[in-house]
Amino acid sequence: MIVFVHNLVTKDFWLKLFSLALAILIWLTVKFSISGEAPTSPWLALIGRSPDEMVVTVPVRVPIVNGRTFSVDPTNVVVTLHGDPKLLKGREQDIRALVDPTGIEAADGLMRPVELVLPPGIAYTHLDPKEVSVGVSPKKTE
Repeated sequence: MIVFVHNLVTKDFWLKLFSLALAILIWLTVKFSISGEAPTSPWLALIGRSPDEMVVTVPVRVPIVNGRTFSVDPTNVVVTLHGDPKLLKGREQDIRALVDPTGIEAADGLMRPVELVLPPGIAYTHLDPKEVSVGVSPKKTE
């Protein structure tokens, strides 16, 4: 029994190790082909996100128009940023998510697209959600 286990591991060891490495590379190729992502290196694929990507949560802002304030639901959006790692680091406060309230009079629950304002050199690859529900407060009378 011990000889069998010993031969199972040591006999053709290099061939077995090569087969394992090849199987892992095939698995990574299929995984990223299906998901549509393209890792910059196979090692980063095992770890997670590449260093030029960052995920941040940004509050959605709506300006006051004609004395009316607006509320949004959800109040935050999740943005996946892409750019130079030096530019991404520490720039989360420069990213703004805005909703244009023009044309909204009294409709609550109206869906409006979220617009992102990003610093130069930074782009986004994913935004969730892309639209938010806007609520309108009553017009202030003087």
